[in-house]
Amino acid sequence: MSKLETMDLGVIVERRKIDHPWQEWAWKAVAVIPGARQVEAWTEIAKGDGWTQYHAVTMPVELHRRETEAYVANLETERPAVYVVMRDDDDDEEEGGHPYYVALVTLSPYDAQDYLDSGEDLVEAVPMPEPVLAWMQDFVGQHHVEEPFVKRKRDKVKIEEHKFGQESIVELRQRMAREDEDGSDG
Repeated sequence: MSKLETMDLGVIVERRKIDHPWQEWAWKAVAVIPGARQVEAWTEIAKGDGWTQYHAVTMPVELHRRETEAYVANLETERPAVYVVMRDDDDDEEEGGHPYYVALVTLSPYDAQDYLDSGEDLVEAVPMPEPVLAWMQDFVGQHHVEEPFVKRKRDKVKIEEHKFGQESIVELRQRMAREDEDGSDG
């Protein structure tokens, strides 16, 4: 039983013509291909009227034993997904390339949410192919341990004995001892 398992996924990115005053194209990850071959650069695989699909990259997706809770959350959704994180690639676009590059492929909705929260990345949920779904279910079946909910118990503190702004207990005892000494002399 390995702590980490990987599978290569080819990422398909689509460029679609849009009617927008400031932007000519919309870019979106639309699919993944399990076990796809490595590509040197974006490779056009399909084309239609106003759209083009590219095999952008093949990269490994990882399953970690400590993240099975996230995978269970993915499996419990109506449509389990593979999350593709894309980032701006200003350098490549200036050279006539593509405006994005694929930074990460993950099966964890928690990781995807973290990238969405940054607001700097484009995160797409694409349908999970059957081989990836079976692989993830098998991994979760081997490694997931349901952690029981443990309610935290409150500390039993007597709040009335000591409040903010009062003198400390040490100072109170020292003062009381001095008063006792002063009172017995008199």
